[in-house]
Amino acid sequence: MHWPHALLTDSGGFQMVSLSKLCNIDEGGVTFTSPYDGTELRLTPEESIRIQNGIGADIMMQLDDVVHSSTTGPRVKEAMERSIRWLDRCLAANARPTQQCLFPIVQGGLDSDLRIQSLDALASRDVAGFAIGGLSGGEAKSTFWRIVKLCTERLPAGKPRYLMGVGLPLDLVVCVALGVDMFDCVLPTRTARFGVALVPEGQLQLKKRQFETDLRPIDDRCSCPCCTGGYSRAYLATLLKEDGVTLGCSLLTAHNVAYMLNLMSEMRQSLVDGKFSEFVRHFFRLQYPNPTDYPEWAVEALKSVGVSLLSGEDVKKSSCNVDGSGDVEVK
Repeated sequence: MHWPHALLTDSGGFQMVSLSKLCNIDEGGVTFTSPYDGTELRLTPEESIRIQNGIGADIMMQLDDVVHSSTTGPRVKEAMERSIRWLDRCLAANARPTQQCLFPIVQGGLDSDLRIQSLDALASRDVAGFAIGGLSGGEAKSTFWRIVKLCTERLPAGKPRYLMGVGLPLDLVVCVALGVDMFDCVLPTRTARFGVALVPEGQLQLKKRQFETDLRPIDDRCSCPCCTGGYSRAYLATLLKEDGVTLGCSLLTAHNVAYMLNLMSEMRQSLVDGKFSEFVRHFFRLQYPNPTDYPEWAVEALKSVGVSLLSGEDVKKSSCNVDGSGDVEVK
């Protein structure tokens, strides 16, 4: 992909979930009511695209009718079908179709049949890439990965697949294996605000007492401004507990964003080098020193695309049951 700035904007559709008590949805669009003074704001597919055109985004999202992933019944079908109709309105409203790419968003909740209907309708449109929406809402991981795989397998090959709202490092690794190319999530910044640093071994809760005298950087393998700027874990722990909490969160944010960018960069390079399975096994060994702790859903998801989590040497050392293919059987 060769977008000059790689600026991506969302359409406002997710706010139909996050602000569900403050909005009213109809075929024309959605009306939001201010919780402060009761004023109304009307967002239509055309207005959403007009705003994104004005921002100058390289990748824009269609306005979709979004429901929470736990929603069931006729509302899911209604939202999926309306999203398809709104997509065509968004495509027609795009004032710069050759400069600003518009991604449709796959909907359908956790219903495979509805997802397939959405996928087939969207795949018939001439677009530059696709987004997968309506997930990361607390649904069971065993269902989550199967819906992701259903979408990636049915979307056209050779066009980017963007999984919206997913950002846990484990989820990124598994979903890249399933065929996802792009992600977005508040996780790096939100965890920073809670004093949590992301590292290859998992997470560091820097507000814990054990870090008050730890003079090491968050991660001596990291080249971010926080880790290379002389800010120790002890200093950050002090900032997070005192008046410097804003500075502490800012430093942690810089680190967490760098961690996520590095994780994605390393995955991309491992794919280029033909060593993705080795990367995945290394990632899991760092996150879960004991293979019996591997999340069952992740093992199943990776196995479904031929990624084994145990090498031959690991099999000998592990106390897990292993089938003939060398894959972990987690109980």
